[in-house]
Amino acid sequence: MITSQTTDKPVRHSLPPLMQLTDGAADRLRHLYLKGDAGKLLRIGVNNKGCSGMSYQMDWVDEKSPSDEVVTDKGVTVLVDRKATLFLIGTVMDYKEDKFTSGFTFENPNEKGRCGCGESFHV
Repeated sequence: MITSQTTDKPVRHSLPPLMQLTDGAADRLRHLYLKGDAGKLLRIGVNNKGCSGMSYQMDWVDEKSPSDEVVTDKGVTVLVDRKATLFLIGTVMDYKEDKFTSGFTFENPNEKGRCGCGESFHV
């Protein structure tokens, strides 16, 4: 009878950061934090909505709740609702402006698809 034992530890892969901000998103948030929303923090979450099933939700809050994850990137802090973390791991938040629109966008590696209008996604 031949037996073998493995003493090697399993390889652990590190997770990507929960969320990252581009320079554009960080600059825009700095501007908003100093302006009318001074003293508040942006909380990012995910809720059930839209034709693909989920959408990003952003709310101004006065303080961190016990269920928030704190993300600080490029000197700017945002909160992430703990219930949304599995859907947002590795997401990059950007701020874009063009001739007709401006707003925050999310590049989420967990997305498997988006609806035609781009308002909702599924994982």
